[in-house]
Order: sequence, then C-alpha cells, then structure tokens
Amino acid sequence: MSPRAMSPVLIGRSAELAELESALAGAPGAVLVGGDAGLGKTRLIREFTTAVDGERARVLVGGCLELGSDGLPFAPFTTVLRGLVRDIGIDGVAGLVPRGDTGGLARLLPEFGEPESDAASGEERARLFEVVLTLLERLAERGPVVLVIEDAHWADRSTRDLLAFLVRNLGAVPVLIVVTYRSDELHRAHPLRQLLAGLERVERVRRMEIAPLSRADVAALVTELLGDRQMPPAGLVDRIAARSEGNPLFIEALLDDDGTLACELPESLRDLLLAGVQRLPEETQEVLRDASGGGTRIEHALLAAVTRLGDAALTRVLRPAVAANVLVVDGDGYAFRHALIREAVHDDLLPGEYTRLHKRYAEALEDDPGLVPAGRLWVELSYHWNAAHDSTWALVASWRAAAEARKALAYAECLAMLSRVLELWDQVPDAEERIEANHIKVLQDAASAADKAGEYDRGIKLVTAAIREVEDAAPDDPSRLAMLLELRGRMRYQMARPGFVEDMRAAVEALPAEPPTALRARALSTLGNYVRLTTDIGEARKAAAESLAIARRLADPVTEAEALITRFCADIDYDDAAAIAEVGETVERSGNHQVRLRYYVIKSHFLEGTGRHEEAAAIAARGKELAREYGVARTQGTFMSINQAEPLVSLGRWDEAITVLNHAMEQDPAVTTRTSLLVLSGWLALARGDLATASKRLVLSREIMNLKMKWLKTQDYFSTLWLESQVALAEGRPEAALDAVRPVLDHAGLPDDARYAWPTLVVGASACAELGETAAADLRRIAERAAALQVSGPLQQAHRLTFTAEHARARGVLDLRAWDEAAAAWDALGNPYYRARALLRAAEAAVAGGDHDGAAERLHIAADLAAGLGAAPLGELVADLLRRTRTRRADDSAPLGLTPREFEVLRLVAEGRSNRDIAAALFISVKTASVHVSNILGKLEVASRGEAAATAHRLSLFTRNGRVRA
Repeated sequence: MSPRAMSPVLIGRSAELAELESALAGAPGAVLVGGDAGLGKTRLIREFTTAVDGERARVLVGGCLELGSDGLPFAPFTTVLRGLVRDIGIDGVAGLVPRGDTGGLARLLPEFGEPESDAASGEERARLFEVVLTLLERLAERGPVVLVIEDAHWADRSTRDLLAFLVRNLGAVPVLIVVTYRSDELHRAHPLRQLLAGLERVERVRRMEIAPLSRADVAALVTELLGDRQMPPAGLVDRIAARSEGNPLFIEALLDDDGTLACELPESLRDLLLAGVQRLPEETQEVLRDASGGGTRIEHALLAAVTRLGDAALTRVLRPAVAANVLVVDGDGYAFRHALIREAVHDDLLPGEYTRLHKRYAEALEDDPGLVPAGRLWVELSYHWNAAHDSTWALVASWRAAAEARKALAYAECLAMLSRVLELWDQVPDAEERIEANHIKVLQDAASAADKAGEYDRGIKLVTAAIREVEDAAPDDPSRLAMLLELRGRMRYQMARPGFVEDMRAAVEALPAEPPTALRARALSTLGNYVRLTTDIGEARKAAAESLAIARRLADPVTEAEALITRFCADIDYDDAAAIAEVGETVERSGNHQVRLRYYVIKSHFLEGTGRHEEAAAIAARGKELAREYGVARTQGTFMSINQAEPLVSLGRWDEAITVLNHAMEQDPAVTTRTSLLVLSGWLALARGDLATASKRLVLSREIMNLKMKWLKTQDYFSTLWLESQVALAEGRPEAALDAVRPVLDHAGLPDDARYAWPTLVVGASACAELGETAAADLRRIAERAAALQVSGPLQQAHRLTFTAEHARARGVLDLRAWDEAAAAWDALGNPYYRARALLRAAEAAVAGGDHDGAAERLHIAADLAAGLGAAPLGELVADLLRRTRTRRADDSAPLGLTPREFEVLRLVAEGRSNRDIAAALFISVKTASVHVSNILGKLEVASRGEAAATAHRLSLFTRNGRVRA
C-alpha cells in the first residue's frame, strides 16, 4: 500500500481564506498566521497566493530556514530579492530604490555588487531597513503587493527585526505582509513570542490561529482523498478523526489507498510520519536520509554531490519519494512534503550516520562553494562542520561566517558565530594561526556585535573578559584598553548600570595626552556626555573643553563638532543664541550627516526651551526631512518626533502633535525615546479629559524610569514626575501629587534643571493650595527650591511668573496682577493653554476683588481658548466660574429689593448650597455668607432657607441651570 497524495481541494479553510482576502482589500496591513505543525498553514497560503497572484497582486515569498538560529541572516528577504531580480531584473529593482542606489541591498544579495559602505553601524542597518521598505512601497505603487514570510518560528534575529520594522512602518500603499509560524514551537522563552505580542498592538495587524479540522471537515477531506471510486468505509472517519485530532497532515499519513488506516497503532507521531518513508525502496530511503541533513529544501546539485550519485541515478532513486508525496519538486531542488517529515527522518539517524552525513555535506561545499547561494556558504559550513564534530574547521568557518554576518549588518547572527568561535577555541590548539586573530580580538569583536545587537548583558561579560586579558597580556596597548573601556561604558549606560562614568574616566586616563589623538578627543566627548547626566556639570564642561582643544589641534571638524555639542549640552543657556550658532557653523563645515542630525536635535530643543515654538517645530520637521534623505527617517527620525511634538503642544496644535506622537510610538522606539513620547501623549490625554489614557501612559513611563536611573535624564525623570503630579491632582489626590513633586525638591543641580523643574514646582504649589495649612512645610520647601533656580529665557520666565502667582494662591492670596502678568507672558509665547489657565486664575482673583465684569471678560477669552484646544476639563472650570460670576445689571439692581450680591446668594440657596459652599463659590468668608442669608430671609419675610428657596422657585427667578431669567 502507499500513502495518499494531498487533496487537490482545500478543505475547511474558507473562513481563513476570506479573512486573507479581506486583509488584502484593506491593505496596508499584516496577518500573523499561526497553528500547530501539519494544520495546513503553507497550503492555506499557497491557495491564497495562487488566487491573487498576477492581476490582483504581486506575490513575494520567502521562507525562514532551520539554520537561522545558527546565524543565517535575512534568509527570507534574500529569497524575495532573488525572485524579484529574476522577475524584473537588477535595473528594475534599481528603479525602485532611492537614487537608483542598490548598494545597500548588496548586503542581502551579492548580485547588487559591493555594499555602498564597509561600515557596520546601527545607522547603516537603519538605511538598509529603509531601502527594503521603500522598495516594497514603490513596488506597491504599481499594484498591490503580498509579502509572505513563512516559518517565522525559525527566523533569525535580523529577519525578526526587519519584519517588525516593515509591519510598523507600512504607509498608505497596498502592501500586505503575511507571516506564518508554528504555534507549538513557541515555548515561553521563544524570541518570536515577544515580536508577535508587539505587532498585535499595531493598527491594521490581524492574528489568525489555524484550528484543527472539525469532524465534518475530516469526513470531507477523507472523501476527497479517496476520490470518486469509493466512499469511506463505516467507522473510518470517526477513527481517523480521533487519531488525527483534525490535523490534515496526519489524516493524509493515516489514510491508505484501500480506505484503511495506513498505520494501525503508531507508537508516536514520529512513527506515523516515518511509516510512509519506510514503505519506499531502501535506496530511496537512503537518499532521503542524506537529504534530511540539508534542511527542509535542498538543491538537486548539492544532493547529487552529497550522495555521490549522477543526475540520472539521483532522479531515478528519488522518483518514488516524489510519487509518494514525501518529497515535492521545488524549482531546481526538492522540498520535504512537510518539515516534520524531514525532522523525523533526520532524528532517526544513528550517531555515526549523523556525523558522517554532515561531514559529507561540508566536504561537498568545500569542493564546490557554488552548490549553495552566495552568502550562505560559511554559515552552512559552520553548521555542518560543527555537526560533524570537526572543531578546527567549524571554528574557521564560524569566523568567516561572522565576517559575512557583520557585512550584512546582522549583528545578532555575527554574535552567534563569534560565540561558537569562543566555544571551540580551547579545542583548537592553533586557533590564533588558523583565523589570524588572537583571543582578545575575538572577544572584542563579539562584544562589539553584542553592543550593536542590543545584547548588552552578554556584551558586558565579553568585554570585561577582554579587558582582563588586555590588562594581563597586553598592558602596553592603551588604545585597545581605552576602546574596550569605552565599549563597556556605553553598554552599561544603555542598561542603566552603575560604572559607566568610571569606565569612561578610565578610558581617558588610559590614553596619553600627548601626542593628541582623535581617540582621546572622542573619549573625552563621550565622558562629557555621560558626566553631564549627573550633578557634576563642571567635569562635563572640562572634558568637553579638552576634547574641543584636541579636535582643533588636529583640525578635525567632525570631532570638533561633537565636542561643541557636548559642551553646549553640558549646561544650556537659553539666553545664549551665539553658542548654538557656533555649533551650527562647525557642524555644516564638518559635512558629516550624523553630527548634522544631532545638531538639529539640540537646536530644536534649544528653540523650544527659549519659547520660540514655531521655529522649534520647523527645525524639528527639517531634521526629520534630513533623516529621510539620509535613509534613517523611521529610526533616528523618530527621536526628532519628540522635538517636533513638544512645540506643537505648546502652540496649541494638539491634533498635529497627536499625529506625530502616535506615528512615533508605532515605531517601537528605544527606551531613551519612549519616555518623552509617553509623557507628552499622556499630558495631552489628561488635558482633553481622558484620565484613563493619561494614567496608562504614566504607568508605562514609570516602568521605564524604574528600568533606568533617576539621574539618567532630567527631561525624562522630572517630566514623568510632572505628569504623575497632574494625574494625581485630576484624581482629587493632592497629597499624592505632592509625593510626586518631592523628588524634584531633592534633586537640584541636574542638567537642564530649571527647564523641567519649574513646571513641576507650579503643580506642587497647586497641590499645596488644595491642602491648605497642612501643606505649609511642603510649600516652604517648594518656595526655597524655586528661589534657587536660575531663570534662562522667556519660557522659564513665564513659568516663574506662574509659580509666583500660584505660590501666592497657596498662601491664600489671589494676586490679580501676578496672574495677569503670567497670562500676558504665555500670550507673548503663543501658548494658548497656559494663557487660558492663567486667565482662569486671574478671573478668580477679580471675582474675589468684586470685579465681576473684568472676571467675565477674562473668562470669555479663556473659554474660547479651551474650546479651540478641546481642553474639556479646563473648559468646564471656566464655564463653572462664569456661571458663578455676577455680571453688572443695566440698573445695578436685583428683584425683591435684594442687592446684586444677595441675589447671587439666593441663587445658590435655591440650589441647596450650604453657607460654606456659598462662601467657596463667591470667594467670601463663611461668616459673610451667613450675614447675606440672614438679610435675604428678612427681605423675603420667610423663616428658613427652605422657604427662601421655595419663593425663588415659585417666582421662577432662575432657570434650571441656575442662570438668571431675563
């Protein structure tokens, strides 16, 4: 008997096909298709792509390889590119990328020549990602594109990173990304789990889980497999449904030609899968065992070399496997019907067979490297020599594979290969001679790869081992020691671990001052950047000054620009426009786009800090445009989004700001960027009355700050506390608001202290105003902290004026002049929200002073501003005070012989207010309110407040909302 071929009709997947069709119609978007092995994910996708390929969409397919975990980077994207080149040619691809420059794609496919740069940096990697995205987008301008990435559970780290980047950055063009993976492979620590969880939160991403077939679908599949000649024997469907658990692959393996079970009692799934193989001729089984060592798919030429059979003999031997549907023809090679079959065959090898098989693969590739696509040779050799237990050649191949991965900007895979070199080092006595590099060099390269891959914990361990070896074996190599110390300091900084400043100091000390070197200048500049995150701003200035002096002696404009930026950021003076101008001149002279982007960051930061919001927004937008030109718009450009959104918030262009922030958050930005995005979006939500969203943003920001250090960045730390205090006030918890403010009181002297401390101190004073005398001690501390702050620039001056007025309010003084000055300062800066808040407080002071007309005038302006912003909570406060503000009557009188003030009190009595409520509403004392109520009772000739209220209602003096009837 022989196993059945697969059904020509797809059974039980109409709903899934419809969802894929819907996703394509709604593209851009992505569908994440999961399911246990054998459930038919590949068949489903093949059915879908066959239906749409051609007139309805261009289909690009790439599969991840099992070798991926061993360091084969970007495998599915290389396959996609190769297919695209085959379809439209290299010139056709060149026409789709910016400036026709395919140099970046050369890192994925050698057909494009050499990479445009030998540099292996994060920026080059970002450019590569941008080029791939642009390629897809421009291809989709001609018509919808479906990009299929299969078997993502085998994806290498670089593939996962690029995939996440593409999904998060799909523009408006019709690109549908479909990703398949085995759910049963995703153990708790599987790296794909985190990626899937993150992508699910992206808009337009769907997750589809393929379920086992129902009993009815099993019956339909069995009937289809048996064909028209026979109906399923009685009880067969039930037995197959029970044994297969609705898995189509198992159903096909269980069913035999004569309508019986092909394997009555398989001991395991492995036995079931091997049953079809074991019924084949022995020589065919032997070749299948050889094929299993090459992965799920293998080229005909490679298999011929490994088996040492000629083309004709190999074809003859494999024909039964193809006929039995164990193998399928795939281009110029073969693929196992399912990866599970290959795994079962490979796992069935005896230890000696396993070793000899992989040795034959390695020898075949050594003899003819062209048997595998370019870029795969050294990874394949590393894998096969390691499986063959040949430590020497596995080490050599892994070293070469690491170099290829570095060239492809696949840092995680580079690290994996270098880790293998380190593991094998002690097993190869002449390892240093074999690879022409010593152990320190391997450790340094591995640590550098870990740094670029974001594997900082692993990197710190590697670089620490390298430092130890340098100190023991090469004490006369200060340059290498300094580079290693700087590398460790950078990674410690990224992980917010203690010691990064000490590492940078040690790096500087390791390098002689004479003769001057660019390496020492850069080390000093980095030290200045790190030290300025502590309170030792003086050391930061000193380091930046020495770095600048060295750069000028060397006539190195790039290093000079970096030193100037460090000096500027060490202690920003928002009154000193000349300093930022000097930085700009040097940056332009350097011609270096990296420092140019840094300059646009600090210039927009400076302009916003001076209150020049329009200019700040324009500079940040120009910086984002430059990032786009340099090919890093969706990476480094994301950081610029903070500096664009902040001035938009200040200007009251909140909808624009929200668009910028949302787009930036979709990029899954680095921790160092995310805090500011969360705080800004959280504050906007709070200002518009969405307390729930503001609280969620605060929680996320606090989590990040717990991962980082309090002193890591004043902007992040103080801004998070500022948001926390405002959320607490909005929730009616002034004590909690003060708790959030206290750390700002305790941490004076940080860089940019005044810019981020002033707004928080204002909120602290507001909390004290809510709490009254019980917060007197806190109010004194807040005042002392404010008194010690420097005021730099008109923005800080506006905050200082606001604080002065708020501090007076907390002491029980409603200072009309102070609030008017604050409102005028915010008006001059073009900040409508803070102007409206100041006008509200000024109106309260005017009411308290009896100037109801002046209060009403201010409140009407504030109401218009709040409405324009969509600031509902502020608008409600303004409207409430406006209702309680008595405007002058034409005859300056009131009904029933009451004075205007008594008439206002009667309105509140009619609302059921107590004397304390009336006093608070009209800004008078409780005693004065009581006197007014007594006068009202006498004039109305009633005995109680209730009768007075009844009289007002009977005479319809007020409308239901409390307004005076005309």
